[in-house]
Amino acid sequence: MNILIVHNRYQIPGGEDTVFEQEEQLLRQNGHRVFCYERTNAELNDMSRLQKLTVPFSMIYSFQTARAVQSIIQKEKMELVHVHNTLFRVSPSVYYAALKELVPVVQTIHNFRMICPNGLCYRDGHICEDCAEKGLHCAVKHSCYRNSRLQTIASVLCMKIHRMTGIYQKLHYICLTEFNKKQLMKQGQIREEQIFIKPNSTGSQESLIPFSKRKDQILFAGRLEESKGILFLLDVWKKMDRHPYQLKIYGSGPLEELCRERIQKENMTDIQLCGRIEHERLLEVIGESKALILPTQWYEGFPMSLLEAMSKGTPILVPDLGNAGSITVNGVNGYKYEPNNLEDGIRAIHENLDINDSVYAYFMDHYSEETNYQMLMDIYQKVKVKQ
Repeated sequence: MNILIVHNRYQIPGGEDTVFEQEEQLLRQNGHRVFCYERTNAELNDMSRLQKLTVPFSMIYSFQTARAVQSIIQKEKMELVHVHNTLFRVSPSVYYAALKELVPVVQTIHNFRMICPNGLCYRDGHICEDCAEKGLHCAVKHSCYRNSRLQTIASVLCMKIHRMTGIYQKLHYICLTEFNKKQLMKQGQIREEQIFIKPNSTGSQESLIPFSKRKDQILFAGRLEESKGILFLLDVWKKMDRHPYQLKIYGSGPLEELCRERIQKENMTDIQLCGRIEHERLLEVIGESKALILPTQWYEGFPMSLLEAMSKGTPILVPDLGNAGSITVNGVNGYKYEPNNLEDGIRAIHENLDINDSVYAYFMDHYSEETNYQMLMDIYQKVKVKQ
């Protein structure tokens, strides 16, 4: 199959970039003819002030993207266009360009931007679905996108204009979980038959450290910020009567110094702030640990850290919330607890002592590259038939 993959990179690399790169490689390895159209928001750094004034307009529709995508489709005889991210520089113009050439479009939903201008369904320290329930004007009221009223207005206008054209009703969507699908349906225009479920994937491990031989430690790996629940995690460790594990915290962020001060002040000797380390080394540490914990306060996209933990046979501990809760099966690949419930968080940690060897088996059945490729091909074939 001739496939065009389209992706807009953010200035700070993230999970969406990783998934885009992995799926491109997966398709090439399986003999497909793959072309990529990429842009990056780093383009903004080279713009003059005058050019930056045009960004809100090109965010809505980029003639540069439309021309480039149509040219590739015509020249290389593309059969399908798979889009990962369009914000800012690609823009939704890619949809119109592909459909004008009668080529079907698949859009992977990595976040909640279809219903929420900031893409998170989270603001002011709590989950928020006001835009889905009351209208997009709520985002403008709270300056939800980057705390900027002007940027939020531009984002809302982009969403409203393309909803008015009806373009979203002409696409096909890949949601990463059933929870993602449920959220996307709140957009109002997208029908259930347009949506497919396919999670992300990552490479499997050839050798695993037996659970009984692992270090008595649990890992947190991520930004030290409010939305990741790092302060809740410290509260959990403080409240535990007995500490079967040492907590190792990898990452940095705005709450790093506050965490350090609290750990020292309250003499939490079983907590270690480890800072940031190379990704490959982090994977090694995950593989020798008893669990990876993500006490997130929001819905999350599809945390690659959880996927990587499962690929190492390492159980995951998460709140029963959003996508993290959706991909966790109690006693199989980890344990869930009631969000922000200290006692239940402690229970999940203690239950992890009894986890069996099912984590890696579950990963191979649901998230391996081989499984993922078959799911992707099934989606592509169904989309082509529908077109």
